[in-house]
Amino acid sequence: MPEGVAWLFCPANKPGRFAKAADRADVVILDLEDAVGPGDRPAARRALAEQRLDPDRTVVRINPAGSPDHDLDLAALNETSYTTVMLAKTESAADARALAPLRVVALCETPAGVRNAGAIAATGNVEALMWGAEDLIAALGGTSSRFPGGRYRDVARHARSSVLLAAGAAGKLAIDAVYLDIPDLDGLNDESIDAAASGFGAKACIHPSQVPIVRAAYAPTSEELHWANRVLAASASGGDAFTLDGRMIDEPVLRQARRILARAVVR
Repeated sequence: MPEGVAWLFCPANKPGRFAKAADRADVVILDLEDAVGPGDRPAARRALAEQRLDPDRTVVRINPAGSPDHDLDLAALNETSYTTVMLAKTESAADARALAPLRVVALCETPAGVRNAGAIAATGNVEALMWGAEDLIAALGGTSSRFPGGRYRDVARHARSSVLLAAGAAGKLAIDAVYLDIPDLDGLNDESIDAAASGFGAKACIHPSQVPIVRAAYAPTSEELHWANRVLAASASGGDAFTLDGRMIDEPVLRQARRILARAVVR
């Protein structure tokens, strides 16, 4: 599975942007679905083979199972070295299982996909789950995933938590959804900090300007690093459970401290 906290979507019909996206982000998602109109998809598929990126840092988003473009996308992939796909609108474990031996990032963005997230996450060739708010709200007949101030509505928050929990229960990576308001870097920063603190291993981006914001949000602060180092140093002589600065420290807190130090190596 590609590693890194900032995953950047790039339209697959824009091959001139491929190398720039790869230079900016940790992982590039070459998009054959929403970012590409139906008439441009044949050219986008050809571009996959003509402008190749590092397969270890590249994911190809393909159209949903059962859609007219799905099999065409898979045929195009056979002409490349890419082995990881993001399946748009994943709704069942069978959708993902049918793609084996390809590795799958299951995009749970429909009511069925969110409801079945646990079974999807448990599927052998699924290595990560991502959720999406806008397709979910549209499928429900709604008109907006967020309140005017930017906070997610309850149904979107439920979906976000459900996909995170499903991924965590199966030991798979969870990727947080994109932030559509590109100029609102403060809002993106707040949401990215929350994603990192909640357990999402990465966040998807739709514009290169969002990548450094996500990386900075995932990088621990100097205060967090100081705390984590003190906790782990104290654990060497503190036993299974001890107190530090009046707070009880046990294994769950130690795991949090280790995670903070691991995030310090973010690109």
